[in-house]
Amino acid sequence: MKDPDLIQEWLIKARHDLDTARVISSQLPDYYDMIAFHCQQSIEKSIKAYLIFLDIEFKPVHDLGYLVDLIGTKENSFETYYLKVDEISRYAVQIRYPDSIVELSKQQIHDAVNLAEELLDLIRSKIESG
Repeated sequence: MKDPDLIQEWLIKARHDLDTARVISSQLPDYYDMIAFHCQQSIEKSIKAYLIFLDIEFKPVHDLGYLVDLIGTKENSFETYYLKVDEISRYAVQIRYPDSIVELSKQQIHDAVNLAEELLDLIRSKIESG
């Protein structure tokens, strides 16, 4: 059963992560790892809110490709996001530790922030109209 309060809680957390990414980007623009991490978290939480809305169960994972695949069991409007979110999945954990070398460009960070915003807006819109 859809829990509207739980859906909203996920969306609020997604917004907080996105806002955190934006604040870090404006105040500490060279902190690419933290900006990317919060973008990934925002996308993950947005998608999980939508999965709850669609009444699709999911495992507690950070794999955005897996989560988008689950959406595909009910609709195909997220197919175009698969490759984009799959790349951002590695920002969940891998990028946050010193033994992992993930070099990001300013453009990749810009794209990650924009994608997080786009998906949050799209998912909010689908939930509100649904």
